[in-house]
Amino acid sequence: MGPLSKDNVTLSRLGLHGQGGRDPLISGLAIDSRQVGVGFLFAALPGATLHGGEFISYALRMGANAILTDRKGAEIAADALKGWEGALVVAEDPRAALAGAAALWFEAQPKHVVAVTGTSGKTSVATFTRQIWQHLGHSAISLGTMGVEGDFQAKLAHTTPDPLTLHGVLADATDAGVTHVAMEASSHGLDQRRLDGVRVEAGAFTNLSQDHLDYHADFDAYFAAKALLFNRVLEEGASAVINTDSQRGRQMADIATDRGLSVTSIGTHEGAMLRILGQRYDATGQDLRFSVMGVTQMVRLQLIGGFQAENVLAAVGLCVAAGDPMDEVLAALPHLGTVRGRMQLVAQRDNGAAVFVDYAHKPGAVIAALQSLRPHVMGRIICVIGAGGDRDKGKRPLMGQAAREFADVVIVTDDNPRTEDPALIRAAVMEGAGPEATEVPDRAEAILRGVDALQPGDALLICGKGHETGQIIGQDVYPFDDAEQASVAVAALDGKI
Repeated sequence: MGPLSKDNVTLSRLGLHGQGGRDPLISGLAIDSRQVGVGFLFAALPGATLHGGEFISYALRMGANAILTDRKGAEIAADALKGWEGALVVAEDPRAALAGAAALWFEAQPKHVVAVTGTSGKTSVATFTRQIWQHLGHSAISLGTMGVEGDFQAKLAHTTPDPLTLHGVLADATDAGVTHVAMEASSHGLDQRRLDGVRVEAGAFTNLSQDHLDYHADFDAYFAAKALLFNRVLEEGASAVINTDSQRGRQMADIATDRGLSVTSIGTHEGAMLRILGQRYDATGQDLRFSVMGVTQMVRLQLIGGFQAENVLAAVGLCVAAGDPMDEVLAALPHLGTVRGRMQLVAQRDNGAAVFVDYAHKPGAVIAALQSLRPHVMGRIICVIGAGGDRDKGKRPLMGQAAREFADVVIVTDDNPRTEDPALIRAAVMEGAGPEATEVPDRAEAILRGVDALQPGDALLICGKGHETGQIIGQDVYPFDDAEQASVAVAALDGKI
């Protein structure tokens, strides 16, 4: 078809068909009515609290030539649409229709796109994949929680952005010469069809544990959203890289196989194509012994945390699926660097005790972080932990319980309380953390106390916020960086400031 003109595109060329055969010219796409211009297509989508149909009348006043919505949206705006001469597109799944239109509008995508889903590890897998590609000489980016990083940079509001933002970024990256993209695929993004229209040649699944049950009806619905990467987004014949150590992983592998995908299994179990055979830990990283299709390998990883081995092998599988030779991919592994905010060493006291920051904000992730840190630590592990507001309340005591069971000292503090009462959130975490835990509401003070308690051979793990540089209190975001606070605390207590 060739690149679509941005000022002379008919609605039908975007794969959409207006009622009554109307096929106007479209000059732009918008999902926010405030961004609608003359000649635009406005997508009025169903939302969690409000339907986009409420804003159709405003979009019409702004000069929209076409409206994409569902039956409910059309009913909401029925009066405003009377006598309107533009095109109304009523779709059973308007999100999927919008994603397809966005793909056709922007059209350009990098040649190689892979995606990773799972409760934990998405950012690490995407980042490691991008790092391997860059080491091999490809122009590559990773796209997700930390925005767009690599050979093209951009900020993102969501792990998996809306289709207009996503396809716009992919087109801009293509124009900048990027050929390889590793994306995080969140359950929200998959459920809301944000990846539809992206040509994904390989997908990875890491694991599944409790999270986002404030959005998904139950754990099965959460899994089903993750599975959309394999039974909807990836085309038949694409590749799937799946950690099959768990029952959910094996279930995902079955889904991928039934879809006709080529499955590469990873894990510690016998039969895994990329199998972890052993790990030896020290203060700066780990030695990993693993097998590739039965052939034993050894590699030095400058990464803290045993779970990182699984993330690295997932990245290996994705890179090979995207066309790079296995031997070249494996040769790049010693060059992998720590992902910002993921088991990141951020400070060290004069007595040798280390401070780590990790994004773990789910019970399973906290357990994994603490368990994986333990072999690197000769002394005690001190854990600073909290829980976010306006999110799944059921995981709060589980967060505290995870810290109590796998750390030696627990300090409960505020995370991002948002619009909830911070004291009530802390109380729920303390319920799981037990009477031996210390409650320190102010996060900076909690970090200071944790650093002050460090003795030779100890380690402090600050959980929850990772790479974030702000703390959300009410509706406001205040500057706050766990890594920076830890560094300041170490410098102050060691007499360096």
